[in-house]
Parts: sequence; structure tokens; C-alpha cells
Amino acid sequence: MEQKEPKKSLTREELRKAQKNKAKQQEELAASEEQEKPKKLKWRIRLIPIWLRVIIILAVMAVAIIAGAMFGYGVLGGGDPMDVLNKETWQHILDLVNKE
Repeated sequence: MEQKEPKKSLTREELRKAQKNKAKQQEELAASEEQEKPKKLKWRIRLIPIWLRVIIILAVMAVAIIAGAMFGYGVLGGGDPMDVLNKETWQHILDLVNKE
């Protein structure tokens, strides 16, 4: 039967040196790969185009304004929330504001 040699245990200092050497090798490998590859300009394909994002934001803002006006007029003001959508309501509000 063969006897196995006991594994040599490394000191902390030897482990640190080994880790540093390994890190240096990885950095050198990465640097050499970068030099070999020509840099390419990569265009990112957007899931939602910018023009569509602008339209979505404007639509969300419009819905938020209408919902806020309905909440303010109906809940806080004590009126019917659907009256906010009537032209007469806004004409009355403008008459109150521009009263001479």
C-alpha cells in the first residue's frame, strides 16, 4: 500500500501572495484581450422608443390632471365629480376668477 503524503499547509502570507499573483494574471489576461479586440460601437435597441415614452408621459399627465380635478371638485368641493368634464363648470370657474 502506498502512503499518501500529507498536504502542505500554506501560511497566510503565502496564500496572500498566491491570490495577488492570480489577480495579476487575470488583469493581464483581460488587458491583453481588450487590446486584441477592436472597439465596436454598439447601438442599444430600446424596448420603448423615446417618442412613445413622451406620448405615454403626456397621456399619464393628462389623466392625472383630470383625476385630480375630479377629486378636488367632487370630494373636497362637495360637487358631482363628473361635472368637471362639463364646459359650463369651467366657464363658471373662469367667471369667478375674472370677476370685475
